[in-house]
This record gives sequence, structure tokens and C-alpha cells, in this order.
Amino acid sequence: MHAMNLRWILTLRPATRAFVITGIASCALFAWGSRGVAADARHDWALYRGDAQSTGVARGSLPDSLELRWKFSVPKGAFEGTAAIVDGVVFIGDLDGAVFAISLATGEKQWEYKVDSGFIAAPAVRDGMVYIGDYDGRFYCLDAKSGALKWGYDTNAEIDASANFYQGNVLVGSQDATLYCLDGKTGTLVWKHQIEDQIRCTPTVVEDRVFLAGCDGKLHIVDLTNGKTVAQVEIGAPTGVTPAVVGDRVFFGTENGDFFGINWRTAKVDWTFQSKVGTQPYRSSAAATKDLVTVGARSKRVFGLNPNSGEQLWEFAAKQRIDSSPVIVGQRVFVGSADGRVYGLDAQDGSKIWEYEAGGGFTGSPAVSDGCLVIASDDGVVYCFSEKHKT
Repeated sequence: MHAMNLRWILTLRPATRAFVITGIASCALFAWGSRGVAADARHDWALYRGDAQSTGVARGSLPDSLELRWKFSVPKGAFEGTAAIVDGVVFIGDLDGAVFAISLATGEKQWEYKVDSGFIAAPAVRDGMVYIGDYDGRFYCLDAKSGALKWGYDTNAEIDASANFYQGNVLVGSQDATLYCLDGKTGTLVWKHQIEDQIRCTPTVVEDRVFLAGCDGKLHIVDLTNGKTVAQVEIGAPTGVTPAVVGDRVFFGTENGDFFGINWRTAKVDWTFQSKVGTQPYRSSAAATKDLVTVGARSKRVFGLNPNSGEQLWEFAAKQRIDSSPVIVGQRVFVGSADGRVYGLDAQDGSKIWEYEAGGGFTGSPAVSDGCLVIASDDGVVYCFSEKHKT
């Protein structure tokens, strides 16, 4: 099956630019200062999966009881991307072509940058700059404080996923089948690496290696110093999900419904998992620790797997497909679903311990920072959940 048959179908909304903010309240476990919580309490979520290894694991914590703190609404808007949260600011792009900076404390818009295209990709943030690509293939570097454009770089096709970083460079993949390594300050091309079909995943970085799970049915391991191939692993089907790396293993699923645990140092498949409920594709990226790998599937399931063997530890059934990628926060797993709900699951057995019914479905994934969970829906609403309000 050719990867062009796998395109995520976008429904463009009118570019309405009115905003509704409701339920404004502080959303941290600590006292808010002028920029959010105290610096020693902050754990930023600067990349799509939280860190360079794309583990989907929060470094900070969430309160035992979550409630909605605020909503940021774009009437007739739509979000498919995941937020980045840095220094108490939420950054997110929408399908109508706007990048927003929103206060994590209050839900108020700080700035907006508008283009004629639209954004599926999650922003990546470093050194006071926000990096994001649009579905016309242009990659932008914006000032994190003002939203002013620093520079832009044109690829030859849609950019679906977040960027990542290596030393002073920024890495971004495109549907033109190319991984670009650009100078983070100037946007100058350092090197580029081409594969045989589209790149839809965020490049995952470990040591001096970058990992690409490609639409050409291969896991690519590339040397970050020169952009040359180190190894390739056949995976039997296209994929657009971002590989998670813990220790020596890479974890991700494919369009054929296979989920892989691959030793990246030997470039060998350690194990493969296939659900007994059917071979539905994986559009969800895994979250992984040394004790648990968890991933959503189009079979309406969230799976918990043993990272060493691929043995299924548990499963949770939602009401609709799960393209949103789960996030592990301590002993809990949080994930959105196309059924319009955000679920909190027990990481030990997969049982549901929390739920919020939003209405609009979720393709984007949770981001966790400063005691808050932020996730955006396909009907144009950004939600922030935090500690139970004290009256």
C-alpha cells in the first residue's frame, strides 16, 4: 500500500479569529509568580513527546484530582496538533493557520502569528524561539515572546510533525521524504537526508543518532554529525508515528497493526506485538518507561505492554479510535480519544480513574507542565486541567 493512501484528511475551517476564554483560574501546584510557577517547580514540555527521546513521559507531576481550569476557544476553529509549554506559556498551531501563545496561568492569548496555510505539527521551543512547520511545507522560527518571524525555510511538501534539536541545529522532516538539519539561529541548511517515501514523524534524538519511522516501511537510524545512514530496519509497512526510545529499544506501531520493540544498537527486532482484537493501524505514538510501553490504536484500545518482551499487560477500551498519543505521568496514563473524552488510566492495570467529556474529538495529545495538563480538540478548544479548585 502506497503511503499516499494514508493521508490524514483535513477539513479546513473558516479563518475566524475571535476568542472565548472561560473558567480562568490559576493552574499550578505552587504559587504563581510573574511568569508562572517558581523556576524550581517548572518542568517544561518543549517538544511534541516531551523530550528529545520522544518518551511521552512527564518529568513533573499532576494533582491527584484534576478539574478544568480554563478553556481557550477559537470559534469555527480546529486543532489537530499538540501544545508545547515553556516558561508558563502554551504554544499551539491550528488548522486555520494561526500559531497562538497562551498564558498557562490564565488562558489569555499573549500573541498570534497568522499564515495563509495551516498547522498540524506541534511546535518545538528552545532558546526563546518557537519552531513549527505548516502543511504547505514552510518551516517557521518565531520569537517566543512576541511571535515575530525570525526566519523561514521552504521544504517541498507538507510538514506533519514537530521538530527536534541537536546541538545548535533544528531537525524537521517533510512529506518530501527529506529530513532537514538547519542552523537554529539562521535557518541555513546544514545537511539533509532523504528516504524513499514521506516522513511524517518527529525525529527522535538519542546521543548522536536520529531515528525516523518512515512511510517507506523502514526504521532509519541516521548519524547526526553528517546526515549519513547508520542502519535501517525493515518494518513491513508504512508508518507516520514518532518512535519512542528508552535504553537500547525503539518503540512504535505501523499501519499494518504491528507494534515493534527494536534494539537500535544492533538494528534488530527484539519483539513484535499484534492485538487479538484486530490489525487496526497505529496513528498514536507510544509513551515508554523502563517498566511500561503504552499506545493508542484505531481499534479503540489503549494497550499497556512489557517493554522487554512485548507481552500485553492490560488494555483499555474507549468508544472511538485513539489517534492521540498517551502521556505517562507518574502512575497514571492520560490520552485523548475521537469519542470526545480525555481519559486518565491507572498505569498498573489500565483501569479508568478519571474522565472528562469535552464534546469535540482529540487527535492531538496531552502536554504536561507546572501541574497542568493541556490538550486541544478538533472543534477549536484548548483545555487546561489542574488541581481541584479550593473554595
